[in-house]
Amino acid sequence: MENNYILEMENITKEFPGVKALDNVQLKVRKGTVHALMGENGAGKSTLMKIIIGMYTPDKGRMIFDGTEIKLTNIHDGLDRGISMIHQELSPIPEMTVAENIFLGREPTTFGGFIDRKKLTSMTLDLLKSIGINIDPNLKMKELSIANTQMIEIAKAISFNSKLVIMDEPTSAITEKEVAQLFRVIKSLKEKNVGIIYITHKMSELYEIADDISVFRDGKYIGTERAEKLNKEDLIKMMVGRELTQLFHKPKSKFGDVVLSVQNLSANGHFQDVSFEVRKGEILGFAGLMGSGRTEILEAIFGLRNPDQGEIHIHGKRVNIKSPQDAVKNHLGFLTEDRKLSGLFLPLGVGDNMITVHIDNYVTKGFLNKNRIKSDCLKKKEQLLIKTPSLEQAVANLSGGNQQKVLLARWLLKNPDILFLDEPTRGIDVGAKSEFYDLIFDLANQGKAIIVVSSEMVEILGLCDRIAVMHEGHLAGELTRKEATQELIMHLATGHSLDELDNKLEVMESILT
Repeated sequence: MENNYILEMENITKEFPGVKALDNVQLKVRKGTVHALMGENGAGKSTLMKIIIGMYTPDKGRMIFDGTEIKLTNIHDGLDRGISMIHQELSPIPEMTVAENIFLGREPTTFGGFIDRKKLTSMTLDLLKSIGINIDPNLKMKELSIANTQMIEIAKAISFNSKLVIMDEPTSAITEKEVAQLFRVIKSLKEKNVGIIYITHKMSELYEIADDISVFRDGKYIGTERAEKLNKEDLIKMMVGRELTQLFHKPKSKFGDVVLSVQNLSANGHFQDVSFEVRKGEILGFAGLMGSGRTEILEAIFGLRNPDQGEIHIHGKRVNIKSPQDAVKNHLGFLTEDRKLSGLFLPLGVGDNMITVHIDNYVTKGFLNKNRIKSDCLKKKEQLLIKTPSLEQAVANLSGGNQQKVLLARWLLKNPDILFLDEPTRGIDVGAKSEFYDLIFDLANQGKAIIVVSSEMVEILGLCDRIAVMHEGHLAGELTRKEATQELIMHLATGHSLDELDNKLEVMESILT
């Protein structure tokens, strides 16, 4: 009888000093299927994946691949056996070409031992064409967008002719169009009987692509179900060990005076003639499709890019913000959309990351006041419930949710009046999201004016008091919390006006009556 499983992990245990990362877990992946691996950050998913590809050796347990028990000693051993992984953290070599990155160490050579450039280009074109990617093989990686870089990483994994492909948050940095392309690639891999382990935090994506779902929690195996038999509520309960009947616990809003007013702000090529205001205690959301100009507006206000025209008023006074330093002086804080690329200093400790923006505040007579630093950082650690063994712990070792809390603590130490949150829960599991939402509500209740940019519709609807919708650099319209729906937001985000929608509804009513 033919073995239907490409991978079987049995009784896998892995310990690190002071931490049991995996405790007697199991995983079985069927050939030609997508097996989603779910769990909060710290559940053990990454450790298990590193064992599967040969980066780690388990302390106990066995691994059966394509019917044969194996023991991997390194990543190359895994690749040779047909196991590849697309990592969430992209690591291209910027100065090398697309073709060189994909076939690094496997380049075709001439009889003289030199790289056969013509064949390398041809191989890359054939590979990219086979999965519907139209990128010049001779472009340097540094010239690609993050989305295209992600697609090249996917192509590289596929180039190994793998029997098992691990995809860790493969859609975190690509557009909806590219997600659709990725799903077509996954379908073609399934047809070739390739097994796929798929890690994601996006519930909607999960049910679109997964055949089976396994859940881990706190380093333990919780269970596996067919995707069609596991509803969202039960999945969340398996992941967090409790029911999350309501992700958003929004208190009744109390608004004060206008804190930030933006008038006719423009930045050529990014957004035009944008005006809005946000009040004390209010959460204003910016919704829209990727490339609509949401992030660029925040960057222009914060001094990260120069607007071509427009005015910015804080507490009724016109301000001229030319740099982030100017923004901080005007009591603004900004959680950028990519915490690892433009937020955190990963090798540094938790405390060092908290104070890096305002270290001057802790200098007394030329020396750092380490006692005050420790006291302030510990207060924020406790206030935000940051899970870390110490302030000296490298922030790279924290979960995504705790890393995001460290960034929030950094800005709260400056006590800003206005806080920009760009994709505040990207790459954070569902349990940590709920905690982070409560923190945002608490800050608004304290009187902070908050602007949230998010690509998650549920997040925008659940967090915000008002929603500004962008379309191709223009403010398409504003909706109150009471009137906003997914349909209305998408209607505006795709370039249609509310008047058009009203007219359509009137026509439908007349037809029905």
